[in-house]
Amino acid sequence: MPGSLVLVGGDPGIGKSTLMLQAAARLAQRGTVVAYVCGEESPRQVRLRATRLGVGEAPVTLIPESSLDAALAAAEGAGASVVIIDSIQSVYVEGLDTRSGGPAQLSEAGARLVAFSKTNEITTIVTGHVTKSGEIAGPRLLEHLVDAVLYFENAEGGSVRVLRAIKNRFGATDEVGVFEMTGEGLQSVENPSSALLESHDADASGCAVTAVIEGSRPLALEVQALAVPTNLASPRRIASGLETSRLHLLLAVLARRGGVNTGAMDVVASVSGGMRLRDTGADLAILAALASAASDQPLPRATACLGEVALSGAVRPVHQSQRRLAELSRVGFKRCLVPNGTPAVDGIVLIPVRNVRDALQSLHR
Repeated sequence: MPGSLVLVGGDPGIGKSTLMLQAAARLAQRGTVVAYVCGEESPRQVRLRATRLGVGEAPVTLIPESSLDAALAAAEGAGASVVIIDSIQSVYVEGLDTRSGGPAQLSEAGARLVAFSKTNEITTIVTGHVTKSGEIAGPRLLEHLVDAVLYFENAEGGSVRVLRAIKNRFGATDEVGVFEMTGEGLQSVENPSSALLESHDADASGCAVTAVIEGSRPLALEVQALAVPTNLASPRRIASGLETSRLHLLLAVLARRGGVNTGAMDVVASVSGGMRLRDTGADLAILAALASAASDQPLPRATACLGEVALSGAVRPVHQSQRRLAELSRVGFKRCLVPNGTPAVDGIVLIPVRNVRDALQSLHR
């Protein structure tokens, strides 16, 4: 949108600069005049990276400037209709006796960028670093000022990246972009479910597959769990890709409602592909993986799990179940444990369950 201010946040090193450089090159190749303010790297470093990405010939104007006012003046003088600032922590506003990246600098820089974008009808995109906890005074200070907030995410060591909209004044926030980091830069993943399930081992214990809704698209992914006996007074609980508090809650439900006690075991749970699991529709799959890990017995082949689990042990329906089931069927799953009342979908046999105990019995028949 002309005149909009867009914030792209993410962990350091996740690929924000690569994403911005590829986007700048694509826009420039379509005839848009793009100015790229390289505050973190020298023009030579940016050109080397552009050459490695295969976009070294794109007509992007590089502005090696750390002063925000000077950078914006240079971009306006170049006739740019899109300005990319990489990153907001690397530029400073003259006249403030504080370091660049500090709260005062970021607040003033945000205000000036809003005025610059709106006055000149120039689309401005800024990147900002966020720690995994999101607690630093960086992009969080700017979120209320900008028109759109995009977060670029991956999880621990995963090659899959997800770009999701958190805020958008000019459009919907229910769309996500799925990418894979390669030697030639970020590549769009046309079939993310297959990529996320590439390492799925149907004969290993502690592995369960489910489908979640990321933005507007269904994704099939694997939940993995490992449970080993321990002599520690307080067994360890380690979660990667899901909240530790959620792991504790589901372990409690599994013990009380499913009869599977892991109180004398260390438990580790993770999500395939480095994804971060927020969808409660994956609860049943997490429980199935935990139960399988505790007994060291693999789940039935080509069987997935779908359902939200209540504290009572009841398995509740999930939204957009038909789209999830269709995605599971598309990647080769023949059966799926689902809550009672789930509509049928061609190509996959539904196994209705009422509660956690029913689900565990169905999995071990």
